[in-house]
Amino acid sequence: MPHRNPIVGNGRTLGAILALATVAPSAHGAGLYFGDRGVRPLGRGGAFVAGADDGGAIAYNPAGLAFAGHAYLGDFAWMNYTSTYQRKQLVRQVDPNTGQPTGQTWTFTFPEVEGRTPILPIPTAVYSNSLGVEHANFAFGVHAPYAAITSFPEKVSGQPAPQRYSLITLDGSALAVLGAYAAYRVSDQLAVGAGVEALVGYFQTSVYFSACVPERFICAPEQPEYDAYGQLRVGPIIAPTGILGGIFTPSDMVRIGASFHLPVWIDSPGTQKVRLPSASVFEGARVSGDAVNVEFNLPWVLRVGVEVRPTEGLAIEGGVAYEAWSMHDKITVSSEDIALENVAGFPPVYKIPPLSIDRGFRDTYSGRVGAEYKFPVSSYALGLRAGAMYERSAIPKEYLSATTIDLDKVTLSVGGSLYLGRWRFDGVIARVIGTPVEVGVDEQRVKQLNPVMANPAANPNYVNAGKYSASANVLGVGLVYQFDSPAEPPTKPAVPPPADADEPPPKATPKAEAAAEKTPEPAAAKGEDDFEKAFEQEQKKKPEKKPGKKK
Repeated sequence: MPHRNPIVGNGRTLGAILALATVAPSAHGAGLYFGDRGVRPLGRGGAFVAGADDGGAIAYNPAGLAFAGHAYLGDFAWMNYTSTYQRKQLVRQVDPNTGQPTGQTWTFTFPEVEGRTPILPIPTAVYSNSLGVEHANFAFGVHAPYAAITSFPEKVSGQPAPQRYSLITLDGSALAVLGAYAAYRVSDQLAVGAGVEALVGYFQTSVYFSACVPERFICAPEQPEYDAYGQLRVGPIIAPTGILGGIFTPSDMVRIGASFHLPVWIDSPGTQKVRLPSASVFEGARVSGDAVNVEFNLPWVLRVGVEVRPTEGLAIEGGVAYEAWSMHDKITVSSEDIALENVAGFPPVYKIPPLSIDRGFRDTYSGRVGAEYKFPVSSYALGLRAGAMYERSAIPKEYLSATTIDLDKVTLSVGGSLYLGRWRFDGVIARVIGTPVEVGVDEQRVKQLNPVMANPAANPNYVNAGKYSASANVLGVGLVYQFDSPAEPPTKPAVPPPADADEPPPKATPKAEAAAEKTPEPAAAKGEDDFEKAFEQEQKKKPEKKPGKKK
């Protein structure tokens, strides 16, 4: 068998493979949100395309801004996300003399690991105003995706964590969507809207990859001494996109809505940090340069909804969404200054060429239904909401990994509002339940990333078999202030307060004085006067006593 140098010819791919390894989690985090967003829309199960009528419309259907008026909307949601992964690995027995499989295999089960996210507020802020244009409304807004910023342990029971080749942490990532929007009432039945947006922020990801030589010449595929640690920070990301939509109201009881969100095109700079393996072949080696450029696409989304309003205050909506995740087919990473230096058996410097990695994503769909009922209570009003949503995972079973555990999922939600004059206060509680999945050792297709690839391995090491589960609890609060509402706070007194006691009473008119003179006195007062007159007369009738002589 011809001898293959385990290092020569492979240093030129090390930095690029590292970049791919570390950017892969960020691609998932950008696109696979773990639930619909917005406190009021989520309370309706995400069914907010036809019924959109406040600032939350910017994420679902900008035509709804035509009904929002002059208002401010702000809300925060907290997502408590947890996931578990118990990896299984197909172990092949290898002949120590030839390095070839003997044909004997068995399955090894690793300890279960748990992924968690920090409980951080996820904001929405929208200001809308007609700016004096009749039948139109304009808005400026910012919102963050409901994405799971997951972290896994680096070690389990003192040993390297089994999921380390998929993800260690996404901590340090921060994304938001900024946008400017406009809506117009074409007629009483039709409203249209559009928005120009940009996904902005940073991704920061950390992951391990293996630099072990293929086919077990000098090491095992997951030997810790050949593990390299990489951290990639992509940004600043400024990725343009947009959204447009319409709402048709054929009658007072029916509203039909549709919206189309454009793809997101990401082409951003980044930097990477590398810790090379501790194995002796890398002693004295280093990676020079740290600049990379990352390119990938996130999907377009089509939403359609129908809302019915059978009675006063009640709205029920059903809708579907289609997301073209198949366009997220690869990630391309390029660098002009990253090179591997001082590796034994290498030329002194190897520059890194552009490389790409296949993603294996598929298009997906979701369906949702929600209801909302508003009713008066004394001088206030209350609103109650409930909804449910089902969404298919965008990751086929064979490509599922701990990078992001995106599963088929069901969301159940309840929410409500308190209306106080021009104010509306919102709340929501939602439960997102993922359907557990087990990827068999014969089904897995996610290869262990390895820069030593001059000759592709005949038996690649796959790293995504095992059992996956994920769920999340979402708690949200929000408020709306309607500047142009005629409603006033119900605490305003209905009757003006009495005049100040220090002020002189108003002077009576002559007619009022005359009427007062003619008004008969109360019976009690008249009786007192008669008693006094009678007493005086009795006193006058009594004879006077003359002074007499003493005996």
